Amino acid sequence: MKIGIIGAGQLGRMLALAGYPLGLRFAFLDQGTDTPGAQVGHIVQGAFDDPAALAELAKQVDLITFDVENVPVDAVRDIAQQRPFLPPVDALGASQDRLHEKTLFRKLKIPTPEFAAVDSLQDLQAAAKRIGIPGVLKTRRLGYDGRGQYFIRSADDVEKAWSMLGTVPLIYEGFVNFSREVSVIGARSTRGEVRCYPLSANTHSEGILRYSIAPYNNARLQKSAETYLKRILRHFDYAGILTIEFFVQRGKLIANEMAPRVHNSGHWTIEGAQTSQFENHVRAILGLPLGSTAAIGHSAMVNFIGTIPTLERALKVPGVHFHSYCKEPRPNRKLGHCTITAASATARDRALRSLMKLKVS
Repeated sequence: MKIGIIGAGQLGRMLALAGYPLGLRFAFLDQGTDTPGAQVGHIVQGAFDDPAALAELAKQVDLITFDVENVPVDAVRDIAQQRPFLPPVDALGASQDRLHEKTLFRKLKIPTPEFAAVDSLQDLQAAAKRIGIPGVLKTRRLGYDGRGQYFIRSADDVEKAWSMLGTVPLIYEGFVNFSREVSVIGARSTRGEVRCYPLSANTHSEGILRYSIAPYNNARLQKSAETYLKRILRHFDYAGILTIEFFVQRGKLIANEMAPRVHNSGHWTIEGAQTSQFENHVRAILGLPLGSTAAIGHSAMVNFIGTIPTLERALKVPGVHFHSYCKEPRPNRKLGHCTITAASATARDRALRSLMKLKVS
C-alpha cells in the first residue's frame, strides 16, 4: 500500500515515519525537494493546484491525504474521484474559510465567538458596533500562525485594521477573554471507530504555538470537547485525525478553529501516548483498527522556532526526545521540537522549565 501526501512538510514526514513500520510506503507532492518529506519519500514536484502534478501523484499511490490546509479544493475534487481522498474534501474546504468554519460550528451547536463577515469598511464598522470592541479582524483564508490578523482595541483601530487587511474577504470576531487555550485531537476510521486523545493545554506567542502540556486533566472539559469533536466527525463522515482548538472562558469551551489533519499540539503523542496521532491517522484512513489514545504518564512539547539547540545540550534534560526537521533556520520558522515524558507532572514541568531556558540561551 502506498499513500500520497499533498505537502512534504514536517507533518508529512512524521506521517511517513509512523507508517513505515506498518509496511506502508509514501510519496509527496510539493513544489521543492528541499523539504522534510523529501528525507523519507519520493517527491512529485508541482504546485498544489497543478493538475498534471496531482494526476502524477494519484497514478503512483493507492490513497491520498494531506499535511496542510491550503490545498485548493477545486483542484483536488477530480483526483478524489480517482483515488480515496481522506479526510474528506468537504472538511478540507470548511477549514479553509473562517466564515464557513464558524458557521459550521454554529450549525452544530458548538460554542464559538460572535462573528460577522466583512467585505467593506462599513461592514467592519457595523460588526464592531454590533459585536463590540475589543475584537479581532481576520482574513477568511490562508491566515495561520498569527498571520492575517489585526487586534482592534478601540474605535480608533477600525480604519487602521481595514487599511491593513481590507483587500481580501474578512471576518470580525468578538474578543474572548480566556484563561487557557486547549485542543482536542481525535481519530475516526473509515469504519466509524472513534478515539480521542486527552486535552492538551497550549501556550502561544505572536500567534505561534510555543509549547503544550498533556494531559490537561479536566473531566468536564474533556467530555465537552469530545462531544463537539464527534459532531464534526459525524457531519462529514470523516476519516483521519481532526483537531479543534478552544479557548477556556469561565470554565466553558469556546471553539476557535479546527484543523482536518495531524496537528502541532499533538506532537506529544509520539512518545507520550500509546499510539501517536500520526499512526492513528494512517490507521484511520486505511480502515485499520485504531490504537489506544491513552497518555503514558505526563508529557510536554516545545517548538523550536527560528533557532534550535544542539542535540547534546537538549538531550541532557531528563525525559527529552529530540526531533529536528532538518530545515534551514530563518525567523519564525518551525525547525523542530522536543517532547518531554515523565512519570509525574512535577517532573515534567521541571524538565520543561529547563528546556525552555536552554532554548532561549
